[in-house]
Amino acid sequence: MDYVIRVHASPQDVPAQQWDALLAQQDAPSPFMRHAYLSALHTSGSATPQSGWTPQFVTLWLGDALAAASVLYIKPHSYGEYVFDWAWANAYADHGLNYFPKATCAIPFTPVPGSRLLAVDKAARLALLKAMLEVAQQHQLSSLHLLFTGADDRIACDALGLMQRQTVQFHWQNTNLTDDRFDSFDAFLASLSQEKRKKIKQERRRVADAGVSFRTAVGADITGEDWDFFYRCYERTYLEHGNAPYLTRTFFDHMQNDMPENWVLFVAEREGRPIASSLIALQGLGTPEAVAYGRYWGALERVDCLHFEACYYQPLNWCIANRVQRFEGGAQGEHKMARALMPVATYSAHWLAHPAFADAVERFLEREAAGIGNYLEHLAERSPFKQQEPQ
Repeated sequence: MDYVIRVHASPQDVPAQQWDALLAQQDAPSPFMRHAYLSALHTSGSATPQSGWTPQFVTLWLGDALAAASVLYIKPHSYGEYVFDWAWANAYADHGLNYFPKATCAIPFTPVPGSRLLAVDKAARLALLKAMLEVAQQHQLSSLHLLFTGADDRIACDALGLMQRQTVQFHWQNTNLTDDRFDSFDAFLASLSQEKRKKIKQERRRVADAGVSFRTAVGADITGEDWDFFYRCYERTYLEHGNAPYLTRTFFDHMQNDMPENWVLFVAEREGRPIASSLIALQGLGTPEAVAYGRYWGALERVDCLHFEACYYQPLNWCIANRVQRFEGGAQGEHKMARALMPVATYSAHWLAHPAFADAVERFLEREAAGIGNYLEHLAERSPFKQQEPQ
């Protein structure tokens, strides 16, 4: 197939309607690959060349039809990626070589698995990946990295010989022991072991006894005042850790105006005033495959166990009430297992230009994969759920 390959310095150079139509055809679409989300990252000043994200979005065309498209960035660092390759960069430096700049196919600041290589079919997906490799080679970059890939992406990466890597996240499934959805939060609690059930009830009681209640706002019902308060909380979380927040207030203006249907906000209140909030994203609400994503949180006052209530129990209760199939808890965190978020493997794919380093990384990834496998088995033994009776 004779595709026309184009490289874009901004997502706004690609027609939004065609991009989103292509995204809707993929095996693992998410709101974070929507054109509006990607454009907001750039127009808001959140992901920019100055912050280390230089866009080189790649598209394939058949006439006026978009056949394939992907995000691609040239990066001078690995911040905001959540798949850690600093050891690789240090090894390059120890040998007098430059690991940066590199090419990264990822959604800035967003460790959410999903489709990265948007394409009309397998052939277009392979051609797209080949074009991305050519961009990396033309710019004489050290490497190409595809982060938090979907299943179809991994097939294409395997076909072209990219090295695959696993990491672990924690996701909740709206499924009881008989594979039915939970009909209430109490039914969910009943599926847990007595120890875990008791712990969750204690944590929730501490928040309630502190006089904290919650208000939920969905979609267009999240007001400008709500977004302002949320951003105060979000910014506070970063500043308490000595960092400026990745996302600007203007970014969330774009979310309110362009993607309101993809967000749910939980606001904690005490004595009539808001004190904390958490924000989750949505994909496919109202469909059997609906997914929620835990994203951001922050508090202006300290209350024991408030984080667990705002970030897990309120969202899970909402997911059960709205028949959301899965809640993804974000990057890392074994503590999430105590809240019934279970470990799942997430994936990335890597190409290194330097043959010797590619061989070394491949051997490393083989050892790491064995370790990840053992780690997942160990975590599975610590399941918070009741053990099913043998038949």
